[in-house]
Amino acid sequence: MTSSSLLIGQTAIVTGASRGIGKAIALNLAQAGAEVVVNYANSATKAEEVVSLIKSTGGKAYALQANVADESSVNELVDTVLEKSDHIDILINNAGITKDGLLMRMKTEDWQSVLNLNLTGVFLCTKAVSRSMLKQRKGRIINITSVVGLMGNAGQANYASAKAGVIGFTKSAAKEFASRGITVNAVAPGFIETDMTKELDAEPILSAIPLGHFGSTEHVAGTVRFLAADPASSYITGQVLQVDGGMVMS
Repeated sequence: MTSSSLLIGQTAIVTGASRGIGKAIALNLAQAGAEVVVNYANSATKAEEVVSLIKSTGGKAYALQANVADESSVNELVDTVLEKSDHIDILINNAGITKDGLLMRMKTEDWQSVLNLNLTGVFLCTKAVSRSMLKQRKGRIINITSVVGLMGNAGQANYASAKAGVIGFTKSAAKEFASRGITVNAVAPGFIETDMTKELDAEPILSAIPLGHFGSTEHVAGTVRFLAADPASSYITGQVLQVDGGMVMS
């Protein structure tokens, strides 16, 4: 079996897949043969562009809107996928937002909205797909966290707390689901070239990265693909793989 056929016959949901890291993950999993559900919250046009890109190379994909912070929306998403595709084999919890600000000035709603989407959304999506995965006794769940969840960052108390929570959630879910053949892992990107990092002052950041450059969305997508598709990853669960150029070493 070639690397481009490892996921043939499998269905993958990628949340927040209309741009950035989520888009790269969706394209990468499709290249491996998966039918990809391109989830989006608001960017229908961009999500359909991702679907078109996948189909243009012979892949399978369709877009579905859902707010991952809303339980009924998530359940509707999963029910629709099961109706259309019959099974869910892979879940990539990627959707996320930032609302940065110093702790003493942070609005409670900015704290809560980041926790709701970045952490509670991971819980809701995992819970929703777990029913079918537990029944079929197989599945791979990959949560996109961040090195900020490991080291903290001034001005990102809400984001760092949510991403640290994702790490604890990943380890707990891995222990609960392991007996049913379901692996749960996390990928922690460092500074990746996306729309979210375009406005940052690069010089002080690069000085803290041993490899000396920002990562690309492909670096993250390739790591996710390894965890989702490679047979060698089937004995890995409850782990956090850092894709950060050596920025955080513990």
